[in-house]
Amino acid sequence: MSRSKVAVLRTSPQTYLADVHRAMNLAGYQEILPKSAETGLKINISWHHFYPACSTTPWQLEGVIRALLRDGYDRERLHGCHNRTVVVSAKKGEVLNKHLPVVRKHGIGNVHLYENEPWINVREAVGDLSKDFLVLNKVYPNGFNIPKRFIGENIIHLPTVKTHVFTTMTGAMKNAFGGLLNERRHWTHEVIHETLVDLLMIQKKIHSGVFAVMDGTFAGDGPGPRCMIPYVKNVILASADQVAIDAISAKLMGFDPLDIKFIRLAHDLGLGVGDPREIEIVGDPEAAEENWRFVGPYSKMTFASRMQHKIYWGGLKKPLEWSLKTWLAPWAYVASIAYHDYYWYPFVGKGRVDDALGSEWGRLFFNYETVTPDENGWADVGPMPELALKEAV
Repeated sequence: MSRSKVAVLRTSPQTYLADVHRAMNLAGYQEILPKSAETGLKINISWHHFYPACSTTPWQLEGVIRALLRDGYDRERLHGCHNRTVVVSAKKGEVLNKHLPVVRKHGIGNVHLYENEPWINVREAVGDLSKDFLVLNKVYPNGFNIPKRFIGENIIHLPTVKTHVFTTMTGAMKNAFGGLLNERRHWTHEVIHETLVDLLMIQKKIHSGVFAVMDGTFAGDGPGPRCMIPYVKNVILASADQVAIDAISAKLMGFDPLDIKFIRLAHDLGLGVGDPREIEIVGDPEAAEENWRFVGPYSKMTFASRMQHKIYWGGLKKPLEWSLKTWLAPWAYVASIAYHDYYWYPFVGKGRVDDALGSEWGRLFFNYETVTPDENGWADVGPMPELALKEAV
């Protein structure tokens, strides 16, 4: 198998914009994404609340937009891209995570795939490829619909470096999950690893080019993608190989990528390179050799994540999982929202957010609308939140 290329760079607020541009070009993105095609920036909103490492950062989105415009991509052919999730509000999330101001500032489109967008059956879109699916034909015997606009369109995934209670880690491959599957995507949780591999097959078939820029300014450890402990890690990754970028992200966190089922499956099927020994690191090879020794998502799971595991793979599977495929499913959505939004975030998460806001990246987030970058990044990230609030008064 040929060596795939992943760009890894250390970064800072002062150099972030220049670093994103450099990383994307080191990874050869202009050879992958034709300028003649529409380009969707697949924004990741794992929680509508701001929580470090949880969702696409505003500087990540801004860095990619600026790089595309600088390199001659047509502003009129760029758009941010959002999917709907039953427990997370994309409309609320794009505001609280400060994506919408970035999109508006640069004058690109902003597409919510569930609003006035045609969807077509996947079998019509990919033809005989559907026969190769590992699990999706079983989960959806009549097929499922995907956004029609994705066909022939470039896609740039904008994930963050973080853990996940279903898949150990989540990154570029899982970022396609929301965009390609509708609200019934939870039907696949029992076979989530195989599902991600099937979705990568679909992406490689329908998109004119697939690329990812992963933000590791904050990285999340613990029972992600929401209830994590965030750490400042100051790295960015970029690659056209969705398997390889996830493999290097996993390795940075201290996991063996080939022990993660979806990475191993995709590697073995030749959909990308999951073995770090076969991946060419460009940019800062020393940064790619770091081992953050994350404990992972399973050692200190929340009550909600323990219940999810029992429903999909444990003792509650037989009595409860069937209900998630019927009109009774909203009970699970209500339970998740009640736990995460009304208990965990205010009583546990808020303290971690407040701590993170004291970092340079946290200050940049807090002051994002009022600080102005130069061509390299943000020389001034603004005052500490307490001082900024006093100045506002």
